[in-house]
Amino acid sequence: MLIEVIAIRTEDVEAAAEGGADRIELVTGIAEGGLTPSLGLVEGAVNASTLPVQVMVRPHSQSFCYSESDIGIMLRDIEAIKETGAAGIVIGLLTPSGELDRGSLERMLRAAEGLDVTFHRAFDEIEDQLAALRQLAEYSSISRVLTAGGLKPAPQSADRIRTLREEGDRLGISILGGYGLHAGNIEEFVDKTRVHEIHIGSGARRNGSFMEAIVPSSITEIRRLLHDILDS
Repeated sequence: MLIEVIAIRTEDVEAAAEGGADRIELVTGIAEGGLTPSLGLVEGAVNASTLPVQVMVRPHSQSFCYSESDIGIMLRDIEAIKETGAAGIVIGLLTPSGELDRGSLERMLRAAEGLDVTFHRAFDEIEDQLAALRQLAEYSSISRVLTAGGLKPAPQSADRIRTLREEGDRLGISILGGYGLHAGNIEEFVDKTRVHEIHIGSGARRNGSFMEAIVPSSITEIRRLLHDILDS
């Protein structure tokens, strides 16, 4: 079971590594759902530990529909991220009708050649998620889809996530379950969904708040609980 942890500072990366995380999602603007971090922060995060760092590429929080100017900014950000040694990027692009913006996505993927790619929770705004998952699986560079199965916290959509995970297994694309997961609900969630990767945000932090620091022991406890449930 792979544990990805959201980081917004280099200290978060260090704490996540200490706690036993497997991967970092690096963002800024967490109150807006996560935006592209500064180049200095990306470089700092990459150098803070040996954990692979997936960097959010999202220039604003107005929507997941992007103008040509937005696309140009995102492409330039991807070029800069590649130069830092980051492992990958986290992206998500939709059309005004709420479907995958495949044309813009393909431009991003060409720019990101050689990077690992996560399609983020823009996916949760798509009505036909199974159809979208099949489309995303056509792109070999997209390793996973981060999803809560919809707009509610992931534990409330466990049945949908299990269906997506089963289809993802068949297609060769991983489902990264996330949003609202913590030590108090992770066992039931994983038991129901059998996802192979989980995404932890405030659930790894003191008082469950992004205003507080990551507590390494919280990640260690999640790891212990996952070990128990997967061995049962």
